[in-house]
Amino acid sequence: MPDLIYEKRDHYAIFTMNRPERLNALGGAMQDDLEDALTDFNADPNMRAGIVTGNGRAFCAGADLKEMSERNARVADIEARFTRGEITLEQRRDELKRVNRGGGLERTFQFSRNAKPIIAAVNGLAIGGGMERAMDCDIRIASTEAYFGLFEIKRGILAGYGIHSLGRLVPFGEAMYILLTADRVSAQEAHRIGFVHDVVEPDRLMPRAIEIAEMIASNAPIAVQGTKAVASYWRQLNMDESYRFGSWVSRYVLGSEDAKEGPRAFAEKRAPVWKNR
Repeated sequence: MPDLIYEKRDHYAIFTMNRPERLNALGGAMQDDLEDALTDFNADPNMRAGIVTGNGRAFCAGADLKEMSERNARVADIEARFTRGEITLEQRRDELKRVNRGGGLERTFQFSRNAKPIIAAVNGLAIGGGMERAMDCDIRIASTEAYFGLFEIKRGILAGYGIHSLGRLVPFGEAMYILLTADRVSAQEAHRIGFVHDVVEPDRLMPRAIEIAEMIASNAPIAVQGTKAVASYWRQLNMDESYRFGSWVSRYVLGSEDAKEGPRAFAEKRAPVWKNR
């Protein structure tokens, strides 16, 4: 089965993250499948809106930690060989590029920059990159069984896309609460702060998402895309600069002892001992 299921209907498409055994974690071939699907979606004039959801009990559990651990080990090996003089700077750059083919935030989170509106139908847990995937959409609706969270700070690391985007979608104080406490956010609380438009019973989630997609699709396509382009302009304003600054800060944080202690403590099922260095 593909890691992403792409279905086209009358004037809308459904993108279903399909790694239920891994809670639809962002890994495997999902990103490649999504890019192929978006290429077709964007090229088809009959497609006027998209719906993103998850298969199984999760919307998306964020990064695939197993794949991330393996990738980090390969990166460490490349850096060690470069330090020993076994590979050149150019070889180091090429190898790192291959290892990190999963891409940065710009490649992973493409919905907000897409010309056509995208609706997130959040069916279950949406944490880390999963909450960020919902965040990247234009409209969010959630099942009563859904919940959200950006838990990275508990592991001594930084949230990715969310640290740049959440404060653009909800009141700044609410964004800071989520980012700084790593608290779990229920669907009802997400609705209260304006992160989701609607909360419905599980069996009403997809019918409601389709209803919204059909309302959008009934409008003039060029006017819909123009409306999204203008309304989203402020959302993308200075985003690339924010990514660059965040990359610099992230290198400092990820190089700290605390960034090693957080995942280690999580794996060992104990409270972390922070060293603030």
